[in-house]
Amino acid sequence: MNWYLIHTKPRQEKVALQNLEQQGYECYLPTLMAEKLRQGEVAIGCEPLFPRYLFIHLDKGDSAKSWSPIRFTKGVSRLVVFGNEPAKVDDRLVELLRSQGQMRESQPLRLFTSGERLQLVDGAFAGVDAIYQMSDGEGRVMVLIEMLSKSVRMSVSPSNLRKLG
Repeated sequence: MNWYLIHTKPRQEKVALQNLEQQGYECYLPTLMAEKLRQGEVAIGCEPLFPRYLFIHLDKGDSAKSWSPIRFTKGVSRLVVFGNEPAKVDDRLVELLRSQGQMRESQPLRLFTSGERLQLVDGAFAGVDAIYQMSDGEGRVMVLIEMLSKSVRMSVSPSNLRKLG
């Protein structure tokens, strides 16, 4: 048996995973916890590590489970192939991802990191560059802006910030 790669429809990795598993296929969708802006608030959610991809464990040969239902499964776009051959994934890579999965789940990926350059997109300071400092624990974040040749700390909503570059 080998691991192969499934390309899913946009934002349907979990739908494809569930439907493939219901058909008896062994699959793996590596995820990570990450901060996201949802309706103007920072929320922590589970996100695919590789958006639009998941791994599937398949066997070739006469006794193998049929591969044909895969392409008609809800959420699946296609099996990734190179030429006419399905793209094999090294077993060690999948095992490494699985072993590091709990570590990715315990520490959420932060929306902004300390020292990151941002831009204010709303309010009186729209268009002004800022440097992220930290979350203030009340749904807002602290940033530094340059005003009259001085760095000024201000508290803003994360939805009022945009990453530069």
